Amino acid sequence: MKSTSASAHSRPRSRGINDWSFLQQLSRLEAQSHELLRVTRLVEVPFENQFLPVHSITLGSRNPQAPCLIYTGGVHGLERIGTEVVLTFLNTLIQRLKWDQSLSSGLEHLTLIFVPALNPVGLLRNTRGNGNGVDLMRNAPIDAESRPPWLAGGHRLHSALPWYRGKKGTPMETESQALIQLIRRECFQRPFSLVLDCHSGFGFKDRLWFPYAYSRKPMEHLGEAYALKQLLNNTYPHLDYQFEPQSNSYTAHGDLWDYLYLESLETPSIFLPMTMEMGSWRWIKKNPRQLTSMSGLFNPVMPHRLQRVLLRHIVLMEFLIRATRAWEQWLPTGIEQQRLYQQAIQHWYGHQKHALHSGKTD
Repeated sequence: MKSTSASAHSRPRSRGINDWSFLQQLSRLEAQSHELLRVTRLVEVPFENQFLPVHSITLGSRNPQAPCLIYTGGVHGLERIGTEVVLTFLNTLIQRLKWDQSLSSGLEHLTLIFVPALNPVGLLRNTRGNGNGVDLMRNAPIDAESRPPWLAGGHRLHSALPWYRGKKGTPMETESQALIQLIRRECFQRPFSLVLDCHSGFGFKDRLWFPYAYSRKPMEHLGEAYALKQLLNNTYPHLDYQFEPQSNSYTAHGDLWDYLYLESLETPSIFLPMTMEMGSWRWIKKNPRQLTSMSGLFNPVMPHRLQRVLLRHIVLMEFLIRATRAWEQWLPTGIEQQRLYQQAIQHWYGHQKHALHSGKTD
């Protein structure tokens, strides 16, 4: 596929909150790529008269057995705040590497990867889907066992409608395949890896979701997820994230993290993908005028609120670096893993205990 840098083309007319600034930031990082900051193009996708790159930025260890932490954003183009959160944290780390020896030393034992804008065309067009109108997080070939919400849970009616999965039986979208290949390559041969995928647009609270979205059954590493929840709560008791399986909020078809997690069960790796769903409804409650624009439904508009959101999640993202690097110190094994699994069942699935034992969902 033809390689064309975004900087080689004239800047188009302003697109409001979704302009070219994120691509310019990534292009500058690509130009500065070096031993400690490794920038690569996972794939390029067509947009108007050019191709836009999907970048990954890697910091830290090259050891294929080092634990790996991946931050992703921009899966849904409307949710620009996810890209901004990931880029802001990346820039913070880049600045700290210039003077913070403790960070440099810590990254010797950890591989840290950023994919700030998986769906660059959606970001520029201010759409949920990609250039083909496909919702990347409804694109995997996996159908919900429990009844998902109509349309929002994924559908195959038409690409003009949001949450479109794509035509049945066709290959996954280019961006979806690029993410899958990255995870397979970087995570599935390591002993431990974790993902934080940044989204917005649902609820009044910030949530940390883990699999499954397609089913109400518990995932196999439920005890490990519960151990991470306890570690976060004990370390930062005043952080207010609702940590839960995604199916506790709603089920969905085609979730990429479900697809990858299920695949990881065939490998020796422990792979824990999480979605941070920023509760945009409270931004709207504080500023109802955001209802007048599509971007306002998913992103903080007032400058002071945007600044607070960008600062708010740094504690969590720093915590995940330390937790991933020290995974052997807190990850349960043996009897402890079984004990935490049972506690997690009671905590997250107690309300549907009968259904779980009977094998029923919806």
